[in-house]
Amino acid sequence: MSTLLLVFDLIGTFVFALSGATLAVRQRLDLFGVLVLSCAAAVSGGIVRDVLIGAHPPAALADWRYLVTAMLAGLATFRWHGAIERLRNPVQLFDAAGLALFAVLGTGKALAFGLSPFAATLLGMTTGIGGGIARDVLVARVPVVLQAELYAVAALAGGGVVALAAVLQLPQQPAMVVGALACFGLRWMALRHGWRLPVARARE
Repeated sequence: MSTLLLVFDLIGTFVFALSGATLAVRQRLDLFGVLVLSCAAAVSGGIVRDVLIGAHPPAALADWRYLVTAMLAGLATFRWHGAIERLRNPVQLFDAAGLALFAVLGTGKALAFGLSPFAATLLGMTTGIGGGIARDVLVARVPVVLQAELYAVAALAGGGVVALAAVLQLPQQPAMVVGALACFGLRWMALRHGWRLPVARARE
């Protein structure tokens, strides 16, 4: 189980790093900037989660594989960004995949540290959205999570599946798969069909 979680965690790190690196290339940052943005997008949410649950030092800093994975994604994007850009909406696709993986893994780790299902779901959401917020702030862009799209809501849905499975004492591995698919599907459908949360109308 621990090996499987590590594999999925590294996959999530890689795809989130791809989203950060792709945005950096679009912003015409140099190689160092691409690596910084890829690492920020990949590990910021996990570091916040680990600090809040008392997992010291954070996994992203204690295990060299996380930062190396993020930097490899950044180097690959810097070298072959043309091929990545030819994918349909690459930043959004990678971001949705990273969001789904991090949301369910963050919820699972919070549950393992004894948090309640509700608190674990919130921390799963934090794990999922933290990297994207850090990535957007570094390039002076309003974070996607604050732009009324179904971003944090999708992370809550994915984490909620894992937390509900824990309450019902169902196996965690299938719950994580279902939760990740639910999160990714909701986020991707929101992007494809323009699903958004209500926005307050400015007074004229």
